[in-house]
Amino acid sequence: MEKITRIGVSLEPDLLKKFDRLIEKKGYANRSKAVRDLIRKALVTETYEKGDKQVYGTITMVYDHHVGGVTDKLLRYQHDYRRNIMTTSHVHIDHKNCLEVVVVKGKAKSIKEMADKIASVRGVRHGELSITGLE
Repeated sequence: MEKITRIGVSLEPDLLKKFDRLIEKKGYANRSKAVRDLIRKALVTETYEKGDKQVYGTITMVYDHHVGGVTDKLLRYQHDYRRNIMTTSHVHIDHKNCLEVVVVKGKAKSIKEMADKIASVRGVRHGELSITGLE
């Protein structure tokens, strides 16, 4: 087991109440676990912003496949970034809407670039990048 270092954190009472409600809602066993997760998330975000570290994640999109050219553009971008794509999953939501999840790995800058291109395609109703790292 890793050695644990204890620290103290000072919070305003109202902020602490809101934090306690949040961690209860999310099912955390204690404040320490919630704070550790927040710190890890901040560190991943910093890595993501620098763009030089290896990250893993998903690009989730919902799109209307009836919009002219949307499927072709999405496939072209996926082929352009094929070295970053681990796998994809495609679900037909209804007659015109599709949900697609692209599992990615690579330098944060490249992953963000791909996600931005995908989200900006006409016909994509929603595009979201979620990343994590091992550091």
